[in-house]
Amino acid sequence: MSPVPAGKENHASIRKPVFTLETMNKNVVNVQYAVRGELALRAEAIKEELQAGKRLAFDKVIHCNICNPQQLDQQPITFFRQVAALTEYPELMRDPKKIEGLFPKDAIERAQTLLKGFKTLGAYSHSKGVPYIRQRIAEFIERRDGFPSDPEDIFLTSGASSGVLLVMQLLIENSNVGVMLPVPQYPLYTAACSLYDAKTVSYALDEENDWALDVNEMRTRLHEARAQGTDVRALVVINPSNPTGHCMKYENMKQVVEMCHEEGLLLMVDEVYQENVYDKQARPFHSFKKVVRSMGEEYSDFELISFHSVSKGVAAECGRRGGYFELAGIDPRVNAQLYKLASVSLCPNISGQFMLDLVLNPPQEGDPSYELFHKETTGIFSSLKRRSEKLCAALNELEGVSCNKATGSMDLFPQIRLPEKAIKKAYEQGKKGDEFYAMEMLNAIGVCVVPGAGFKQKAGTHHFRTTVLPPEKLFDAFLDSLKSFHREFMKKYQ
Repeated sequence: MSPVPAGKENHASIRKPVFTLETMNKNVVNVQYAVRGELALRAEAIKEELQAGKRLAFDKVIHCNICNPQQLDQQPITFFRQVAALTEYPELMRDPKKIEGLFPKDAIERAQTLLKGFKTLGAYSHSKGVPYIRQRIAEFIERRDGFPSDPEDIFLTSGASSGVLLVMQLLIENSNVGVMLPVPQYPLYTAACSLYDAKTVSYALDEENDWALDVNEMRTRLHEARAQGTDVRALVVINPSNPTGHCMKYENMKQVVEMCHEEGLLLMVDEVYQENVYDKQARPFHSFKKVVRSMGEEYSDFELISFHSVSKGVAAECGRRGGYFELAGIDPRVNAQLYKLASVSLCPNISGQFMLDLVLNPPQEGDPSYELFHKETTGIFSSLKRRSEKLCAALNELEGVSCNKATGSMDLFPQIRLPEKAIKKAYEQGKKGDEFYAMEMLNAIGVCVVPGAGFKQKAGTHHFRTTVLPPEKLFDAFLDSLKSFHREFMKKYQ
């Protein structure tokens, strides 16, 4: 037996793991993402119990914690899936007779156009995205706003979230950089600030005023942060809002632009719900780019980055991970650095890029696919509006609950006034009141929502964020179970 080399006798016993929770990047440890947090994990565990045959008071989990419509049985748009099928398997188009009657002419032509000069979805594209599709997105933006758009200022991304993270990575130079975020807000933004070690500067949305932005309050928060030495560089606005469902008025948007211009702030706008505006006459959607460009030459160098996605609207192609952001008034050298960083990941998802073209440039009147497309999209939109109104009305009937009507998005953010006994019980379990309420709801009726604490909220208040996405054929039963749970909860903890 060979002798053990000197100094090696206890090597195995003293070796320590290199990659552990204690040694990893603490910024990652600090990231929190409520829509996929404790409640979502518990929901998955309950689903496994049901699949294993365990008998509960309900037979399925309803995921209202995340805007994922097709998970809750929303049907995909036929034209989009027809073109997607043909681009995935272009051999189908080699013999038109084989697909005659299965695919309309315009679907075949769109698939051929998307694949022109691009042999297969299995190949990388330009790191900013397929040039043809960026040109098509620029055309969409010009139609929407009435102002020019340059394809070179457009970056295609794997969902809007990856675009936000990319921009934040460059924006946050050091740990003293501050980013203004709405309260309540979608947790992506606090997660990004935690990940890149930035300071968050919160500004409150005004619940008493239909969740509007109060520019005076925003200036106060900005000046306070700067007085304390924080280098506040950017303001994030989500319009229509997630989680509140508020669609901003034009004058309120102008006030925000004026404030950013005067205070020297980059404006980052999340506009992924721009198609989910329920009353387009009374409260139409306006892009922030349109507002800025309409304010005259003085704002020609205004710094704006806007984000959009195929995950919302009526397409709801969340799993395709297609998104983009557009730069306006941004230093060309920043554009170059964004391109460099995008190149590290080679390119965004190709099927997501193709879906962007379809969603932003759908069939038009006179096209073979238009009639079916129009029927499907108007049906989905009308159903979303009905469900939003019905759920809002039902929530406002509940004891201690108040909910502003949504003018956009797929969300509602009701406030719940919990009995002291419930708050005490939550404290005993190490939870906030709305976290306790949401967990009780999940365990009792299988409905998964997100507590307001995960979206940030005004101190001393409790909320929860719910989507309006349970299938319409089950919606009345969903509302009945929600009402029944709330009555029992309030009775138990009064």
